[in-house]
Amino acid sequence: MGNPTEEDVYGGSNENGNDNGIEKDVGKETPVYERRASITSQRKGSVTETLGHDLFDERYERTQRGLKSRHAQMIALGGTIGTGLFVGSGQTLARGGPAFILSAYIFMSFLIFCVVTGITEVAAYLPTPGSSMNLFGYRYVSRSMGFSLGWLYFYSLGILVPYEITAAGLVIDYWNPPVNIAVWVTIMLVVIVGLNTLPVRFYGETEFWFAGTKIIMMIGLLLVSIVIFFGGGPSHDRLGFRYWNHPGAANTYLASGNTGRFLALLSTVVLSAFPFTFAPELMVVTGGEMKNPRRNLPTAARRYIYRLLFFYIFSVLAIGVICPSNDPAITDGGAGAGSSAFVIGIRNAGINVLPSIINAGIIISAWSSGNSFLYLSSRSLYSLALSGNAPSFFKACTKSGVPYRAVACSSLFTALAYLNCGTSGAIVFNWFVNLTNTSGFISWICCGIILLRFRKAVNAQGVTDLPYRSWMQPWGSWCSIVGFTFLCLINGFNVFWPQNWSASSFLTAYIGIPIFLVIYFGHRIYTWSDPWAHDPTVVDLQTGMAEVLAEEKPPKPKDPNQKIWGFIKGIWE
Repeated sequence: MGNPTEEDVYGGSNENGNDNGIEKDVGKETPVYERRASITSQRKGSVTETLGHDLFDERYERTQRGLKSRHAQMIALGGTIGTGLFVGSGQTLARGGPAFILSAYIFMSFLIFCVVTGITEVAAYLPTPGSSMNLFGYRYVSRSMGFSLGWLYFYSLGILVPYEITAAGLVIDYWNPPVNIAVWVTIMLVVIVGLNTLPVRFYGETEFWFAGTKIIMMIGLLLVSIVIFFGGGPSHDRLGFRYWNHPGAANTYLASGNTGRFLALLSTVVLSAFPFTFAPELMVVTGGEMKNPRRNLPTAARRYIYRLLFFYIFSVLAIGVICPSNDPAITDGGAGAGSSAFVIGIRNAGINVLPSIINAGIIISAWSSGNSFLYLSSRSLYSLALSGNAPSFFKACTKSGVPYRAVACSSLFTALAYLNCGTSGAIVFNWFVNLTNTSGFISWICCGIILLRFRKAVNAQGVTDLPYRSWMQPWGSWCSIVGFTFLCLINGFNVFWPQNWSASSFLTAYIGIPIFLVIYFGHRIYTWSDPWAHDPTVVDLQTGMAEVLAEEKPPKPKDPNQKIWGFIKGIWE
């Protein structure tokens, strides 16, 4: 018997006249997964070498769809908002000034929305168990893309978990407690790992309330900023845009004059990327464990613009109004809330009761982000195993659908948090964090490539039933690819100035790029017979679709007599 043809594998007719020789020929005695395996094993190096067998093998337990619509909406709104926005934005304000930080966040929000619309178009079409961008990269671009992107997610997100935990522990030092930071780190580690070992509905419920708390705190901070702007504080000093005039709307960096202002703008744009890191990818990963993802993912994507507008753009506009960019407390104000531009501005206005409340909110934000990053890291390892790019050992799930072995492996990164309990250990920990400096840029570049290849496959095969199709694509993905490639290259441009040059600083800024390239090209050499990208006419756009559609529930009919209650009930469910 000769090797199967493309028609046999990708949807040609079989001898019984069926349209798909794999999916529809289910009446034979041989189980479906065994027939898939026998066909795909003969096509080593092809697109479907492991897709039909590993991704959807009935012998392996799967994750379950335990995330409700309200979980997905809230996770999309506030899932990864952490210390980068509440605390790190102060350093960005000090570097560029109020006009540059506002411009940088608007520019970054545009690029991120280009990414969001692109990856939602990909993820909403076929949100299979183990849904992640590395799985889609493997399926729609190449095996090497899925392999390298998956391991990038695994180690980068794994390292960011102890980063957020350590940040939360340092924030607690704002109250000068007589307890060693290791105690707080341990408590948070136990809770985060514990939540990720429970069924996904518990993660979703926790993040629903965590993200809700962050959103309420952000709305409160914006309202307080408006009050201070109009002179409603205890001193009744009407600020207006005073700090835009003095010390000025734009700072200089590394040079004077227009050159210095241009360099300050570039540096501000680079610094502004950190609060956005891996936020879009979280929405995609939840699609694999979300109820009705083909309907709920597009809804979350359409509402994502509100997150970018209210929680990023409005927040940096607020801190630029209430806090001067030359206030020394921004960069030397201590841990946590002590260096938050929000806290400094509120304290300068004579309001002394809010810093502790904000501090508690920052702790919750860091805790929530660590929880989300561990979830992302473990699901990335799980999807790597599904696509054959990691040992099948990590495919195993509990009866409730938790990939417990992948969670356990990703949880090992959390031990790095204890390095910060000592001065020498903190230096080592910073080296680990430096590995993730450019990971977000690389991920978003790959996301754009995945969308472009997905679009090519969809157009080549005449697929028109996409549950979400953005008017911003595909040109939005081209914008994100060009923009983030540029930012990746200038990430550490300041180290090339003589006064800043050092080998360690150079490695700090750029070590993530060669690591990713080594992983990608190493796998590319290993799979040398593979094409650089799958032929769009034979990309598998069907395997798993029957399972996804079978799990979809039709939307409930709306009751015109109970509009308000029906709206609230729909959100809660």
